[in-house]
Amino acid sequence: MSGPPLSGRTAVVSGASRGIGLAIAEALQAAGAHVVRLARSLADTEGDGRTDLTCDVADAGAVARMARRVLDARGAPDILVNAAGVFLISPLAETTPEAFGAQLAGNLVAPFLVLRAFLPAMVGRGRGLLVTIGSVSDHEAFPGNAAYGAAKSGLRGMHAVLAKELRGTGVRATLLSPGPVDTAIWDSVDPDGTPGFTKRAQMLKAGDVAEAVLFVATRRDQVAIPELHIEPRN
Repeated sequence: MSGPPLSGRTAVVSGASRGIGLAIAEALQAAGAHVVRLARSLADTEGDGRTDLTCDVADAGAVARMARRVLDARGAPDILVNAAGVFLISPLAETTPEAFGAQLAGNLVAPFLVLRAFLPAMVGRGRGLLVTIGSVSDHEAFPGNAAYGAAKSGLRGMHAVLAKELRGTGVRATLLSPGPVDTAIWDSVDPDGTPGFTKRAQMLKAGDVAEAVLFVATRRDQVAIPELHIEPRN
């Protein structure tokens, strides 16, 4: 009788203290992986099947120190999920340079730093999976998404280049782009009372995104899924 599909694997998940990142971490752990959860709000702890590390993934120094701890303790991760991100709805003319920069830092620079920290070890080992959580905004334009859309579109471009650079290395890369997901990021927006927005009851759930990540992570090493879009049923 076979064991859990990810038994013996190590997964690193950023943004894993809540929302989509937390759901992904829990799904991977339930599938047998030892999950290293990264978030600014987590305290450094070690438990059965899980390691929590405090890390601001938009801080290059913090990411480098975190990666060294993970690599020294567990080696190159088998699965790396960039799920951390920030969200903003604001018309371009009302978006400050500081807010625009924060969107780029949280949604584009942070995934770059995490990828850069682990990629050499994963390529050196010759196998692994990189999953980047994008958004419907990485390929569709929406009013009020000037900063968020620009960051997520940049993330898509970085993923496309990375996928080409990884050919022949044994490391696979997937960009998972979900439609609207019912998490706390919508609390200040009130999509139910705002025309043009998907109602929260009709949105995807964080668990739907986690199931999609688990699907990708449990394919044979010979199966690559460069992009995966999931969205609420109309």
